[in-house]
Amino acid sequence: MEKLKFETAFKYPFNRAKGMWNILWVLVPIIGWFALGGYSVRIIQEFVNGQFKELPVFKFEDDFKLGFWMFLKGLPFIIVYAAISAILNQTDSWAARLVDVLIAIFIVPMLTINFMKKETIESYFEFKILKSVFNNLWEYIVVMLKSVLLAVIFLVMIIVLVGLPAGAFTKNIFIADFYRRKVK
Repeated sequence: MEKLKFETAFKYPFNRAKGMWNILWVLVPIIGWFALGGYSVRIIQEFVNGQFKELPVFKFEDDFKLGFWMFLKGLPFIIVYAAISAILNQTDSWAARLVDVLIAIFIVPMLTINFMKKETIESYFEFKILKSVFNNLWEYIVVMLKSVLLAVIFLVMIIVLVGLPAGAFTKNIFIADFYRRKVK
C-alpha cells in the first residue's frame, strides 16, 4: 500500500477550501463542538479508508449526533487515561513522567484512530493493534515527525488565517494513514 505523501497531506484542506469554514462551529458552545467533533471523526474515517482528496461536506445533524455519541463512548477511556496520567504526574519521578509522555505518543494516537474507525467503546481498549506500532517503530516515529512538521507549517500559516482550520482538519492524517497501512 502506498504511503501518504507530505505534499498530499499539505494540500488536502485546500482541495475544498470552503470546507475550512466549518472550523467556525467551534464558536458555538457545546452544539457546535459536538458537530465539529463528529465532522472530525468522519474526516479520520475517510483518511483510514485512503480518501485524501478533499474535506467532506459538513452535515450538521449527522455530525452533531456522531460527535455526541462518540464523546459519550469515549468517556471511559478518557477517565482511565486521565487517572493514569494523574498518577504518573503526581510523583517527582522523571521516569513516571517519561512513561506518561510515551503513552501519549505511542499508545493514545493509535487507540484513538481505532476508536474513530470502529466507533465502539471496546475499540479504545484493543491494545493488540499497538503491535503495529512496535513492529514498525521507526516508520511510526517518522509518521509522528511528519505530523509535527505539518502542524508547525499550519501554525505559521495562522498569520494568514488558514492555518488554524487546515491544521485542525489534518491533525491525524499521517497517523490515520499509518493505521490504514499497518493495522490488519
